[in-house]
Amino acid sequence: MFCSDSTLSTPQENLALDEALLDAAEDGETGETLRFWEPSDYAVVVGYANRVAAEVNLDYCLKAGIPVLRRCTGGGTVLQGPGVLNYTLILRVDSKGPTHSITSTNHFVMDRQREALAGLLKREVQVRGHTDLAVDNLKISGNAQRRKRDYLIFHGAFLLDLDLELVERTLLAPTKQPDYRLNRSHTSFLLNLGCAHADLKAALRHALDSFTPLQEVPSQRVASLVRDKYSLDTWNLKF
Repeated sequence: MFCSDSTLSTPQENLALDEALLDAAEDGETGETLRFWEPSDYAVVVGYANRVAAEVNLDYCLKAGIPVLRRCTGGGTVLQGPGVLNYTLILRVDSKGPTHSITSTNHFVMDRQREALAGLLKREVQVRGHTDLAVDNLKISGNAQRRKRDYLIFHGAFLLDLDLELVERTLLAPTKQPDYRLNRSHTSFLLNLGCAHADLKAALRHALDSFTPLQEVPSQRVASLVRDKYSLDTWNLKF
């Protein structure tokens, strides 16, 4: 599996690169890939089908200059920013293997992440909801996927040192909640891991057997996606 530690300049470009890696694999230009990226600027990112007005404190985000963007996968709304480690997995769809369905892919990836985190933290890590990771019933990671014919994208974020008070100010209470959330506020539900970014990356690389450097990212695809999609309100605020 290829590995790429590639953070681009803007949140729009980083979301576009995730989708570009999926498209490039689907078109036979690359293959299975693990990517890491760490945002330096804040942005609210809604899942593909989320309604912005129901999930985001839009007035606050506008006043604070925090963009509201939409990703190509499902799942809930998150605040991206310093203190978050994102990963992206591009995996081949195998009709006879662990990626043959949405559910089996969830189990395949989440079990490996849980084991990697438990080994790193030396404490129990739980898979909660469908694709959350939690410690002591506090969420440390959320994940989502999208599938095409031959490849899928499975990506998510690990909370390492995110400003949780800013999460409270930018995000409304989610319209869909896993049972274990129990209506808790963002600051009462989320947990920063506080571990070193490099240690977490190394643990995930080992768990996913990802050590071959990806020589070049699909930059032309990224530029097209930013221009035609991720920079437009018709995409970001479509619902």
